Amino acid sequence: MRQKDVDIDRIFAVRNEEINSLLCRYIREIELFNPAYALVGTDDIEELVIKHILDSLAPLGIISRLLAEIHAENAQIADVGSGAGLPGIPLAIAMPDCGFTLIERMGRRTGFLWNTRAALSLSNVTVEEGEVEKTAGGRFSIVTFRAFKPLKPKLLAALFNACGEGGVIAAYKGRREKIEQEMTPLENYAHWEAHPCGVPFLDEERHLLVIRPK
Repeated sequence: MRQKDVDIDRIFAVRNEEINSLLCRYIREIELFNPAYALVGTDDIEELVIKHILDSLAPLGIISRLLAEIHAENAQIADVGSGAGLPGIPLAIAMPDCGFTLIERMGRRTGFLWNTRAALSLSNVTVEEGEVEKTAGGRFSIVTFRAFKPLKPKLLAALFNACGEGGVIAAYKGRREKIEQEMTPLENYAHWEAHPCGVPFLDEERHLLVIRPK
């Protein structure tokens, strides 16, 4: 019995090492291309890691539970307005059994995403250039984004259209008070829940806003 436990420990240790290695390589790609492409608003490595990488990974457990709740097989997740690949690429590294589509309207950033996909050999990632409104609908178990446009009825409808049956929107947000201000005008269109998800080393209020159609 103990041998089995040791084997499981070893498997998880190897997997964590792979994740850490890929995340470090991803950070180097951002550092290399950020001066030219303005991918993130910082050149400080600590801020990059905490406010972008760890922030992207903070709701990992919530996202995994959402997939289990909707019984998503061969789960497909969309990252809308992906920019530098946040949160999509860190999530794709941590969730290799899920498919990720990074949707980005700016050509230069789309090029960065394709290059990063190749550099990291992320076979579970694909990239689409364009607006979510023009994305083929009904494909995704979860549609996620961070630092995207404020939600309005038309945009909310486009995001719901991208969801498959039982699919949900999962938006990275900050303070609960701001979430309530944003969602109150939309309560005729959607049900929502704000799940706290603290980011290590960041003393700021963070939530994953889960939105379902009425």
